[in-house]
Amino acid sequence: MTETEFLDLADLTLKQIEEAFDRLNDEDVIDVECKRSGNVLEIEFIDNGSKIIVNSQAPLQEMWVAARSGGYHYKRVGDEWRNTRDDSEFFASLSKYAGEQGGAQVSLV
Repeated sequence: MTETEFLDLADLTLKQIEEAFDRLNDEDVIDVECKRSGNVLEIEFIDNGSKIIVNSQAPLQEMWVAARSGGYHYKRVGDEWRNTRDDSEFFASLSKYAGEQGGAQVSLV
């Protein structure tokens, strides 16, 4: 994938995440606030002040997640972002991390 293709896909992914959390917030599933600055999306859990940071790394063509449980790297494999260590799927994993930090069942998929 070219750098331009990666940047477009990363931007779309960050938008999808932000829209999903906005929907969950509007539905009172979880109380979050999303802030985006360029290729970095900060998801703050209002009840406890914890954050998940999602950002794109263009030189490596990866999406990175920093959560309470650790740091994770995801590479594009076919139509999905897959964890470079355990091959877990990005949105399913992010749902799990958000549920752990937000204290509610979260589904971003």
